[in-house]
Amino acid sequence: MALKLKKGIKQLVADAYKEIETLQARDAIPLKDDPNVVLVDLRDIRELARDGRIPGAFHAPRGMLEFWVDPESPYYKNIFGTGKKFVFFCAGGLRSALATQAVQQMGLEPVCHIEGGFRAWKEAGGPVEIEKPKE
Repeated sequence: MALKLKKGIKQLVADAYKEIETLQARDAIPLKDDPNVVLVDLRDIRELARDGRIPGAFHAPRGMLEFWVDPESPYYKNIFGTGKKFVFFCAGGLRSALATQAVQQMGLEPVCHIEGGFRAWKEAGGPVEIEKPKE
């Protein structure tokens, strides 16, 4: 017997899109140099090592995001108290849509995410740096 969920991932993401601001990658690329914007990479460290990263993006693993955003958490990161705009992205845009909705519900603002994530960023010609293997 298959598990019957009240909401699947498709519905969760669709619901998130109704509440959040979404940027196209081409519109996000110029923001990387804006001192009032922080690009936040939610991907796993293995994804960063394998696929590269956006230069200057802040890495916040998706599993820790809410803990890093909450000033009452022992894991709080000061960057989230700067008042800057946070632009979240993951590999394809699904995790970042859910993450943007979650932190927005927590009260972090302004926040948005990149539709299509890192993949769309690369396809739009955004800069990417690849880590050199350690010798």
